[in-house]
Amino acid sequence: MNVIDRFLKYVSFETTSDEFSETCPSTDRQKLLGQALVDEMLAMGIEDAHMDKDGYVYGTVPGDPELPTIGLIAHMDTAPDASGANIKARKVLYDGSDVCLNEEKQIFLSAKDYPYLNQCEGKHLIVTDGTTLLGADDKAGVAEIMACAEYLIQNKPRHATLKIGFTPDEEIGRGADLFDVDGFEADYAYTVDGGELGGIEYENFNAAGATVKVKGRSIHPGSAKNKLINASQIAMEFHSMLPVEQRPEFTENYEGFNMLHDMSGSVEEATLRYIIRDHDDEKFEQKKDMFYQIAVFLDAKYGKDTVDVEINDSYYNMLRQIKPVMYVIDRAKNAMVRLGIEPKSMPVRGGTDGARLSYMGLPCPNLCTGGQNYHGRFEYAVVEEMELCAKLLVEILTDKDLTK
Repeated sequence: MNVIDRFLKYVSFETTSDEFSETCPSTDRQKLLGQALVDEMLAMGIEDAHMDKDGYVYGTVPGDPELPTIGLIAHMDTAPDASGANIKARKVLYDGSDVCLNEEKQIFLSAKDYPYLNQCEGKHLIVTDGTTLLGADDKAGVAEIMACAEYLIQNKPRHATLKIGFTPDEEIGRGADLFDVDGFEADYAYTVDGGELGGIEYENFNAAGATVKVKGRSIHPGSAKNKLINASQIAMEFHSMLPVEQRPEFTENYEGFNMLHDMSGSVEEATLRYIIRDHDDEKFEQKKDMFYQIAVFLDAKYGKDTVDVEINDSYYNMLRQIKPVMYVIDRAKNAMVRLGIEPKSMPVRGGTDGARLSYMGLPCPNLCTGGQNYHGRFEYAVVEEMELCAKLLVEILTDKDLTK
Protein backbone atom coordinates (compact mmCIF):
# COMPACT_ATOMS: atom_id res chain seq x y z
CA MET A 1 0.00 0.00 0.00
CA ASN A 2 1.52 3.36 -1.00
CA VAL A 3 1.61 6.51 1.09
CA ILE A 4 -1.49 8.06 -0.50
CA ASP A 5 -3.65 4.95 -0.11
CA ARG A 6 -2.57 4.78 3.51
CA PHE A 7 -3.39 8.42 4.07
CA LEU A 8 -6.88 8.10 2.59
CA LYS A 9 -7.48 5.09 4.82
CA TYR A 10 -6.30 6.85 7.99
CA VAL A 11 -8.37 10.00 7.47
CA SER A 12 -11.50 7.83 7.42
CA PHE A 13 -10.99 7.38 11.18
CA GLU A 14 -12.51 10.13 13.31
CA THR A 15 -9.81 10.96 15.85
CA THR A 16 -10.68 14.44 17.12
CA SER A 17 -9.16 15.06 20.55
CA ASP A 18 -11.10 16.73 23.39
CA GLU A 19 -9.43 19.41 25.51
CA PHE A 20 -12.13 19.09 28.19
CA SER A 21 -11.56 15.37 28.73
CA GLU A 22 -9.30 14.23 31.57
CA THR A 23 -8.60 10.76 30.14
CA CYS A 24 -5.66 9.66 28.01
CA PRO A 25 -6.30 9.47 25.19
CA SER A 26 -8.91 12.19 25.51
CA THR A 27 -11.21 10.30 23.12
CA ASP A 28 -11.51 6.53 22.78
CA ARG A 29 -11.85 6.80 18.99
CA GLN A 30 -8.13 7.56 18.77
CA LYS A 31 -7.46 4.02 19.96
CA LEU A 32 -9.38 2.64 16.97
CA LEU A 33 -6.81 4.14 14.62
CA GLY A 34 -4.04 3.12 17.00
CA GLN A 35 -5.10 -0.52 16.90
CA ALA A 36 -5.44 -0.43 13.11
CA LEU A 37 -1.87 0.85 12.90
CA VAL A 38 -0.63 -1.89 15.23
CA ASP A 39 -2.36 -4.53 13.11
CA GLU A 40 -0.83 -3.07 9.95
CA MET A 41 2.63 -2.95 11.49
CA LEU A 42 2.40 -6.55 12.66
CA ALA A 43 1.28 -7.61 9.19
CA MET A 44 4.32 -5.96 7.57
CA GLY A 45 6.66 -7.72 10.01
CA ILE A 46 7.18 -5.26 12.89
CA GLU A 47 7.19 -7.86 15.63
CA ASP A 48 7.14 -5.56 18.67
CA ALA A 49 4.31 -3.33 17.43
CA HIS A 50 1.92 -2.52 20.28
CA MET A 51 -0.34 0.12 21.79
CA ASP A 52 -0.05 0.87 25.49
CA LYS A 53 -2.97 1.55 27.83
CA ASP A 54 -2.77 5.29 27.16
CA GLY A 55 -3.08 4.96 23.39
CA TYR A 56 0.57 5.42 22.41
CA VAL A 57 1.68 3.17 19.54
CA TYR A 58 5.27 1.91 19.27
CA GLY A 59 7.25 -0.34 16.95
CA THR A 60 10.79 -1.09 15.77
CA VAL A 61 12.34 -1.84 12.40
CA PRO A 62 15.78 -3.25 13.37
CA GLY A 63 18.73 -1.96 11.39
CA ASP A 64 22.51 -2.03 11.37
CA PRO A 65 23.69 -1.92 15.03
CA GLU A 66 26.69 0.11 13.90
CA LEU A 67 24.36 2.96 12.95
CA PRO A 68 22.37 5.24 15.26
CA THR A 69 18.81 4.46 16.35
CA ILE A 70 16.49 7.09 14.88
CA GLY A 71 12.90 7.77 15.92
CA LEU A 72 10.07 8.97 13.70
CA ILE A 73 7.04 10.34 15.55
CA ALA A 74 3.62 11.56 14.42
CA HIS A 75 0.30 12.13 16.15
CA MET A 76 -2.97 10.36 15.46
CA ASP A 77 -5.47 12.93 16.72
CA THR A 78 -6.93 15.83 14.77
CA ALA A 79 -7.73 19.30 16.05
CA PRO A 80 -11.11 20.11 17.60
CA ASP A 81 -11.16 23.42 15.65
CA ALA A 82 -13.17 21.81 12.85
CA SER A 83 -15.11 18.59 12.41
CA GLY A 84 -13.08 15.43 11.83
CA ALA A 85 -16.08 13.17 11.25
CA ASN A 86 -17.19 11.74 7.91
CA ILE A 87 -14.28 13.24 6.01
CA LYS A 88 -14.90 13.09 2.26
CA ALA A 89 -11.39 13.22 0.82
CA ARG A 90 -10.68 13.13 -2.88
CA LYS A 91 -7.75 13.70 -5.22
CA VAL A 92 -7.85 16.47 -7.82
CA LEU A 93 -5.38 17.77 -10.39
CA TYR A 94 -4.74 21.44 -9.66
CA ASP A 95 -4.77 23.49 -12.86
CA GLY A 96 -4.40 26.93 -11.30
CA SER A 97 -8.09 27.75 -11.10
CA ASP A 98 -10.26 27.72 -7.98
CA VAL A 99 -11.06 24.22 -6.72
CA CYS A 100 -14.75 23.63 -6.10
CA LEU A 101 -14.88 21.71 -2.84
CA ASN A 102 -18.65 21.73 -2.51
CA GLU A 103 -20.88 22.65 -5.43
CA GLU A 104 -24.08 22.63 -3.37
CA LYS A 105 -22.68 25.06 -0.79
CA GLN A 106 -20.46 26.90 -3.26
CA ILE A 107 -17.25 26.38 -1.27
CA PHE A 108 -14.04 27.00 -3.20
CA LEU A 109 -10.32 26.61 -2.45
CA SER A 110 -8.60 29.62 -4.01
CA ALA A 111 -5.01 30.73 -4.49
CA LYS A 112 -6.22 34.24 -3.75
CA ASP A 113 -6.89 33.16 -0.18
CA TYR A 114 -4.11 30.54 0.06
CA PRO A 115 -1.14 31.68 -2.09
CA TYR A 116 0.89 28.47 -1.65
CA LEU A 117 -1.46 26.96 -4.23
CA ASN A 118 0.42 28.98 -6.84
CA GLN A 119 3.32 26.55 -6.34
CA CYS A 120 1.07 23.53 -6.85
CA GLU A 121 -0.10 23.96 -10.44
CA GLY A 122 0.20 20.67 -12.29
CA LYS A 123 0.28 18.70 -9.04
CA HIS A 124 -2.42 16.63 -7.40
CA LEU A 125 -4.18 17.79 -4.25
CA ILE A 126 -6.13 15.83 -1.69
CA VAL A 127 -9.02 18.01 -0.54
CA THR A 128 -12.21 17.77 1.49
CA ASP A 129 -15.78 18.68 0.63
CA GLY A 130 -15.34 21.95 2.51
CA THR A 131 -17.31 20.89 5.60
CA THR A 132 -14.56 19.15 7.61
CA LEU A 133 -10.83 19.33 8.08
CA LEU A 134 -8.77 16.80 6.14
CA GLY A 135 -6.52 15.34 8.82
CA ALA A 136 -3.19 15.81 7.06
CA ASP A 137 -2.20 17.18 10.45
CA ASP A 138 -0.90 14.66 11.20
CA LYS A 139 -2.13 11.58 9.38
CA ALA A 140 0.09 12.62 6.49
CA GLY A 141 3.02 12.11 8.86
CA VAL A 142 1.63 8.78 10.04
CA ALA A 143 1.23 7.57 6.44
CA GLU A 144 4.72 8.69 5.47
CA ILE A 145 6.31 6.93 8.44
CA MET A 146 4.40 3.73 7.67
CA ALA A 147 5.42 3.89 4.01
CA CYS A 148 9.04 4.39 5.06
CA ALA A 149 8.90 1.38 7.41
CA GLU A 150 7.41 -0.84 4.71
CA TYR A 151 10.10 0.22 2.23
CA LEU A 152 12.88 -0.67 4.67
CA ILE A 153 11.34 -4.07 5.42
CA GLN A 154 10.67 -5.00 1.80
CA ASN A 155 13.86 -3.66 0.19
CA LYS A 156 16.31 -4.33 3.04
CA PRO A 157 18.83 -1.53 2.39
CA ARG A 158 21.51 -0.86 4.99
CA HIS A 159 19.73 1.47 7.38
CA ALA A 160 19.61 2.82 10.90
CA THR A 161 17.29 1.13 13.37
CA LEU A 162 13.91 2.85 13.12
CA LYS A 163 11.81 3.49 16.21
CA ILE A 164 8.21 4.41 15.44
CA GLY A 165 6.01 6.41 17.82
CA PHE A 166 2.42 7.49 17.21
CA THR A 167 0.94 9.71 19.91
CA PRO A 168 -2.56 10.76 20.95
CA ASP A 169 -3.73 14.24 21.96
CA GLU A 170 -0.99 16.36 20.40
CA GLU A 171 -3.55 18.92 19.26
CA ILE A 172 -4.55 19.66 22.86
CA GLY A 173 -0.96 19.89 24.07
CA ARG A 174 -0.66 16.47 25.71
CA GLY A 175 1.10 14.39 23.08
CA ALA A 176 4.36 14.14 25.00
CA ASP A 177 2.78 13.74 28.45
CA LEU A 178 3.12 9.97 28.70
CA PHE A 179 5.57 9.26 25.89
CA ASP A 180 7.97 6.49 26.97
CA VAL A 181 11.28 8.18 26.14
CA ASP A 182 13.35 5.61 28.02
CA GLY A 183 11.58 2.66 26.40
CA PHE A 184 11.79 4.31 22.97
CA GLU A 185 15.58 3.99 23.10
CA ALA A 186 16.30 6.33 20.18
CA ASP A 187 19.47 8.41 19.94
CA TYR A 188 17.39 11.20 18.45
CA ALA A 189 14.10 11.54 16.59
CA TYR A 190 12.09 13.66 14.20
CA THR A 191 8.44 14.55 14.54
CA VAL A 192 6.91 14.33 11.07
CA ASP A 193 4.31 17.03 11.64
CA GLY A 194 5.26 20.05 9.54
CA GLY A 195 3.73 21.46 6.40
CA GLU A 196 5.44 22.96 3.37
CA LEU A 197 7.91 20.75 1.52
CA GLY A 198 11.46 21.37 2.70
CA GLY A 199 10.45 22.59 6.12
CA ILE A 200 12.68 21.61 9.03
CA GLU A 201 11.87 23.23 12.36
CA TYR A 202 14.08 23.30 15.42
CA GLU A 203 13.19 26.63 16.99
CA ASN A 204 9.94 27.31 18.80
CA PHE A 205 8.58 29.78 21.29
CA ASN A 206 9.42 29.87 24.95
CA ALA A 207 5.97 29.89 26.50
CA ALA A 208 4.37 30.97 29.76
CA GLY A 209 0.90 31.60 31.09
CA ALA A 210 0.16 34.63 33.28
CA THR A 211 -2.81 35.13 35.59
CA VAL A 212 -3.44 38.68 36.81
CA LYS A 213 -5.86 39.06 39.74
CA VAL A 214 -7.10 42.45 40.86
CA LYS A 215 -8.80 43.20 44.18
CA GLY A 216 -11.20 46.13 44.38
CA ARG A 217 -13.47 47.79 46.92
CA SER A 218 -17.12 48.32 46.19
CA ILE A 219 -19.27 51.10 47.56
CA HIS A 220 -22.42 52.84 46.40
CA PRO A 221 -21.43 55.03 43.45
CA GLY A 222 -23.30 57.97 45.00
CA SER A 223 -20.76 58.11 47.80
CA ALA A 224 -17.80 56.62 45.96
CA LYS A 225 -15.43 59.59 45.91
CA ASN A 226 -12.02 58.60 47.33
CA LYS A 227 -13.46 55.25 48.46
CA LEU A 228 -14.33 53.14 45.40
CA ILE A 229 -11.62 50.92 43.89
CA ASN A 230 -12.96 49.35 40.70
CA ALA A 231 -11.13 46.08 40.05
CA SER A 232 -12.38 45.77 36.46
CA GLN A 233 -11.22 49.26 35.64
CA ILE A 234 -7.76 48.60 37.11
CA ALA A 235 -7.61 45.38 35.09
CA MET A 236 -8.22 47.40 31.93
CA GLU A 237 -5.52 49.84 33.03
CA PHE A 238 -3.13 46.92 33.50
CA HIS A 239 -3.83 45.70 29.98
CA SER A 240 -3.37 49.18 28.51
CA MET A 241 0.16 49.33 29.97
CA LEU A 242 1.36 46.34 27.94
CA PRO A 243 2.97 47.32 24.60
CA VAL A 244 0.39 47.35 21.82
CA GLU A 245 2.98 46.33 19.22
CA GLN A 246 3.60 43.12 21.17
CA ARG A 247 0.12 41.76 20.53
CA PRO A 248 0.08 38.65 18.29
CA GLU A 249 -1.82 40.33 15.49
CA PHE A 250 1.15 42.68 14.99
CA THR A 251 3.97 40.12 15.14
CA GLU A 252 5.59 37.55 12.84
CA ASN A 253 8.70 35.39 12.40
CA TYR A 254 10.86 35.68 15.54
CA GLU A 255 8.77 38.43 17.17
CA GLY A 256 7.22 37.44 20.47
CA PHE A 257 3.91 38.55 21.94
CA ASN A 258 1.64 38.91 24.95
CA MET A 259 -1.91 37.78 24.25
CA LEU A 260 -4.95 38.42 26.44
CA HIS A 261 -6.64 35.03 26.33
CA ASP A 262 -9.71 35.68 28.51
CA MET A 263 -10.98 37.99 31.23
CA SER A 264 -13.71 38.28 33.83
CA GLY A 265 -14.49 40.87 36.44
CA SER A 266 -16.66 42.98 38.69
CA VAL A 267 -16.03 45.96 40.92
CA GLU A 268 -14.73 43.75 43.74
CA GLU A 269 -12.43 41.50 41.71
CA ALA A 270 -11.19 40.92 38.19
CA THR A 271 -9.01 38.33 36.46
CA LEU A 272 -7.00 38.52 33.25
CA ARG A 273 -5.29 35.49 31.73
CA TYR A 274 -2.47 35.87 29.21
CA ILE A 275 -0.15 33.74 27.15
CA ILE A 276 3.43 35.02 26.79
CA ARG A 277 5.65 33.91 23.90
CA ASP A 278 9.15 34.67 22.63
CA HIS A 279 11.89 32.72 20.83
CA ASP A 280 14.65 34.73 22.52
CA ASP A 281 15.40 33.69 26.12
CA GLU A 282 16.29 37.21 27.27
CA LYS A 283 13.25 38.84 25.67
CA PHE A 284 11.08 36.08 27.15
CA GLU A 285 12.28 36.97 30.65
CA GLN A 286 11.80 40.68 29.93
CA LYS A 287 8.20 40.09 28.90
CA LYS A 288 7.47 38.22 32.11
CA ASP A 289 9.23 40.86 34.21
CA MET A 290 7.09 43.58 32.65
CA PHE A 291 3.99 41.96 34.14
CA TYR A 292 5.51 42.13 37.61
CA GLN A 293 6.65 45.73 37.12
CA ILE A 294 3.16 46.85 36.10
CA ALA A 295 1.75 45.16 39.21
CA VAL A 296 4.25 47.02 41.42
CA PHE A 297 3.29 50.33 39.78
CA LEU A 298 -0.45 49.75 40.23
CA ASP A 299 0.03 48.62 43.83
CA ALA A 300 1.81 51.90 44.54
CA LYS A 301 -1.05 53.78 42.91
CA TYR A 302 -4.04 51.93 44.42
CA GLY A 303 -2.68 50.25 47.53
CA LYS A 304 -0.63 47.21 48.51
CA ASP A 305 -1.83 43.80 47.22
CA THR A 306 -4.27 45.34 44.72
CA VAL A 307 -2.72 43.43 41.83
CA ASP A 308 -1.32 39.90 42.02
CA VAL A 309 0.58 38.33 39.11
CA GLU A 310 1.29 34.60 38.83
CA ILE A 311 3.36 33.34 35.89
CA ASN A 312 4.06 29.70 35.07
CA ASP A 313 6.35 28.56 32.27
CA SER A 314 4.77 26.07 29.86
CA TYR A 315 7.59 24.98 27.52
CA TYR A 316 10.87 26.24 26.13
CA ASN A 317 12.62 26.78 22.82
CA MET A 318 13.98 23.42 21.69
CA LEU A 319 16.95 25.21 20.10
CA ARG A 320 18.71 25.00 23.48
CA GLN A 321 18.60 21.21 23.26
CA ILE A 322 19.29 20.97 19.53
CA LYS A 323 22.39 23.22 19.45
CA PRO A 324 24.67 20.50 20.92
CA VAL A 325 23.47 18.01 18.26
CA MET A 326 23.14 20.16 15.15
CA TYR A 327 24.28 17.19 13.06
CA VAL A 328 20.68 15.97 13.44
CA ILE A 329 19.57 19.03 11.46
CA ASP A 330 22.43 18.74 8.98
CA ARG A 331 21.52 15.11 8.22
CA ALA A 332 17.95 16.07 7.41
CA LYS A 333 19.03 19.03 5.28
CA ASN A 334 21.58 16.97 3.38
CA ALA A 335 18.97 14.29 2.71
CA MET A 336 16.65 16.96 1.31
CA VAL A 337 19.36 18.29 -1.00
CA ARG A 338 20.06 14.80 -2.34
CA LEU A 339 16.38 14.52 -3.26
CA GLY A 340 16.30 17.95 -4.90
CA ILE A 341 14.33 19.53 -2.04
CA GLU A 342 15.30 23.01 -0.88
CA PRO A 343 15.65 22.98 2.94
CA LYS A 344 13.76 25.75 4.72
CA SER A 345 14.42 26.35 8.40
CA MET A 346 11.34 27.95 9.88
CA PRO A 347 10.77 29.16 13.44
CA VAL A 348 7.67 27.56 14.95
CA ARG A 349 5.33 30.22 16.27
CA GLY A 350 3.97 27.82 18.84
CA GLY A 351 5.05 24.64 20.57
CA THR A 352 5.58 21.09 19.37
CA ASP A 353 5.72 17.65 20.91
CA GLY A 354 9.30 17.69 19.70
CA ALA A 355 10.12 20.66 21.92
CA ARG A 356 8.88 18.86 25.00
CA LEU A 357 10.51 15.59 24.00
CA SER A 358 13.79 17.43 23.48
CA TYR A 359 13.66 18.57 27.10
CA MET A 360 12.79 15.03 28.14
CA GLY A 361 16.13 13.87 26.72
CA LEU A 362 15.16 13.03 23.13
CA PRO A 363 16.40 15.66 20.62
CA CYS A 364 13.49 15.96 18.24
CA PRO A 365 13.20 18.57 15.45
CA ASN A 366 10.21 18.64 13.12
CA LEU A 367 10.01 17.67 9.42
CA CYS A 368 7.60 18.58 6.62
CA THR A 369 4.67 16.41 5.49
CA GLY A 370 3.24 18.23 2.44
CA GLY A 371 0.06 19.39 4.17
CA GLN A 372 -1.38 22.90 4.16
CA ASN A 373 -4.07 25.00 5.89
CA TYR A 374 -4.22 22.88 9.02
CA HIS A 375 -7.13 22.97 11.50
CA GLY A 376 -9.73 24.17 9.03
CA ARG A 377 -12.14 23.30 6.24
CA PHE A 378 -9.67 24.37 3.55
CA GLU A 379 -6.93 21.97 4.61
CA TYR A 380 -5.32 20.08 1.75
CA ALA A 381 -2.31 17.89 1.04
CA VAL A 382 -0.09 17.84 -2.05
CA VAL A 383 0.29 14.26 -3.33
CA GLU A 384 3.71 14.72 -4.93
CA GLU A 385 5.03 16.44 -1.81
CA MET A 386 3.76 13.68 0.46
CA GLU A 387 5.51 11.10 -1.70
CA LEU A 388 8.76 13.09 -1.51
CA CYS A 389 8.41 13.41 2.27
CA ALA A 390 8.16 9.62 2.57
CA LYS A 391 11.30 9.29 0.42
CA LEU A 392 12.99 11.85 2.66
CA LEU A 393 12.47 9.64 5.71
CA VAL A 394 14.00 6.68 3.87
CA GLU A 395 16.91 8.88 2.74
CA ILE A 396 17.65 9.95 6.31
CA LEU A 397 17.61 6.38 7.59
CA THR A 398 19.77 5.01 4.74
CA ASP A 399 22.29 7.85 4.58
CA LYS A 400 25.65 6.23 3.71
CA ASP A 401 27.39 8.79 5.93
CA LEU A 402 25.37 7.90 9.03
CA THR A 403 27.52 7.30 12.09
CA LYS A 404 26.73 7.03 15.76
